[in-house]
Amino acid sequence: MPFEADRDVPGLIVKFGDYPLHHGGVGAIRSLGRLGIPMYAITEDRCTPAASSRYLTRAFVWPTRGTEEPDRLVEGLLRIGRRIGRPTVLVPTDEEAAVLIAEHQEELEGHFLFPPVAPGLPRRLASKQGLHELCGEHGIPSPAAAFPGSYDDIAAFAEKARFPVVAKNREAFVRRSRPAVSGTTRITTREGLLRLARDWGEEPGVILQEYLPREEAEDWIVHAYFGADSTPLAMFTGVKVRSWPPHAGMTANAYVVDNPELADLAARFIKQIGFSGIIDLDLRFDRRDGQYKLLDFNPRMGAQFRLFENESGVDVVRAMHLDLTGRAVPEGEQRAGHRYVVENIDLPALLAYRRSGYTTPHAPARPSGTELAWFAGDDPLPFLTMLARFVRPGAKHLYQLWRTNRRGSTTGSGG
Repeated sequence: MPFEADRDVPGLIVKFGDYPLHHGGVGAIRSLGRLGIPMYAITEDRCTPAASSRYLTRAFVWPTRGTEEPDRLVEGLLRIGRRIGRPTVLVPTDEEAAVLIAEHQEELEGHFLFPPVAPGLPRRLASKQGLHELCGEHGIPSPAAAFPGSYDDIAAFAEKARFPVVAKNREAFVRRSRPAVSGTTRITTREGLLRLARDWGEEPGVILQEYLPREEAEDWIVHAYFGADSTPLAMFTGVKVRSWPPHAGMTANAYVVDNPELADLAARFIKQIGFSGIIDLDLRFDRRDGQYKLLDFNPRMGAQFRLFENESGVDVVRAMHLDLTGRAVPEGEQRAGHRYVVENIDLPALLAYRRSGYTTPHAPARPSGTELAWFAGDDPLPFLTMLARFVRPGAKHLYQLWRTNRRGSTTGSGG
């Protein structure tokens, strides 16, 4: 490595909610752990893939649902900070963690290191309505959307809407406590929308969004780290080849592809809103009007971040640790043509995409290298632990998602 990290400053993977098979957390543990940085993680139990990594110094077993009172979560973090005993870089892996850290910076300072950000900004960015409004304010293209306040509003929308449409939970933070839909849901008819809406209550917490046809679109991702003055210290672009569920879920297969236009759009937006920290953006290129439309803004590390590394060995998690410990972040070109594969979901995704005939024109014909989400020769136990925990419940979950997709609605993240 052309740089040396501060091994006296540990890292802590912060996640709230019950999702033990999270490859992003394992990737962050390996990324910093390989530099000799002591790594800690919040885990559901002692038998998660993250807890089994050779690069993890200690797992703090703390089962959460993501619906706890903020004061309780802050006190739990402070208790962990006291047990670690020295300032620690926080690495949030979900919106709940990113928002909690931003909104309780004063309490967490001293025990932890994190990028300074306007306290209310991550919550607004993680909100579908908040993001849509910010895009409108700053001239960033996004799909047309409606935010109904009642069933009557939905009925009026259904009379004029062009189907299919996409329904999403309006706020990222109700997905576990009181979700209107289980994820991004493609609705094909007026009758189907009205039938679903009957279960959404008097104040439906949904966004109804324009559907961007997959045959006329291509999915792109941007991962970056921005310093305290909203300057990009690490910036990466790539194209999503497959996701699970198909076209609307978590990245299963992706490539690093240079896209200066997309990088410029992201950098301009971040500068305008004054954000600092790690970002994970999902955009869809609409061939009908030639615009990149912002679907999701995750103000934290994305699960597939290890797809991206520059020729100096810097990814977004390493960039954040270097920056927060007062070290320079080495520049370098991204590894164009590199591929990322999530082993446990890419096979069903591959079968689904072959059936649909969908292709990704910007994906290279052959990868220049491959990064696997779970398997690593120097750290095999997370992969084996994933297999042990995935086979029965994972197969059942994939089957349920497949059936949902076959019925004409797709659940996941995306638009």
